[in-house]
Amino acid sequence: MTKDKKTLSILIADDHSVVRAGLKQILNDLSRVISIDEAKDGNETVEKACSRDYDIIILDIAMPGINGLDALKEIKKCRPDSVVLVLSMYPEEQYAVRVLKAGAAGYLTKESAPDELIDAIERVIEGKKYLSDSMAERILVEIDPSHKKPHYMLSDREFQVLCMLASGRTLSDIAEELSLSVKTVSTYKSRIFEKMGFKNNAELIKYALKHNLIYINSVDK
Repeated sequence: MTKDKKTLSILIADDHSVVRAGLKQILNDLSRVISIDEAKDGNETVEKACSRDYDIIILDIAMPGINGLDALKEIKKCRPDSVVLVLSMYPEEQYAVRVLKAGAAGYLTKESAPDELIDAIERVIEGKKYLSDSMAERILVEIDPSHKKPHYMLSDREFQVLCMLASGRTLSDIAEELSLSVKTVSTYKSRIFEKMGFKNNAELIKYALKHNLIYINSVDK
């Protein structure tokens, strides 16, 4: 360990208070003194992460204001050396490769957090990446263009809209959650249909189901 003689400062960024409380309980198992700060939306996360040098930032993807993926990009701009561990409700198939490309040190699902979070933190604090076995396989596929799935050609924002549309969100719902205009979301939808060759919403949903891109959050705030 490179930082075991000092207090480990951690920022937990998640808009669900029950999740933040649960993560703090898990972090009590770390074999060192820790200092925990919290952020409940994307804007607050970026503000805190850029104004203070945290040892680790535990970042959710789906947050009000700036979403987690965009927040990660902003954090890496102002503090390129930040160690960011993304912890999300979304399955690895949706965002793992994208957040690693954006500079995250690792990706965990909230479902796996009780068993894997401590190990993940211990690993990334040493300057290593934390990947599950299945995630490592996906990265190998991503490196080989001949095995790329069609949705990898979408931009990060287009991919977000694809997942949200597949989960039954309306254009208005998506616009509100991503702080965009309905017209802009409609444009993203048109680009998705053009790039993916979809003729209707049914084809989009069928594709999303096949590739495990649908997830509905049921955690209460």
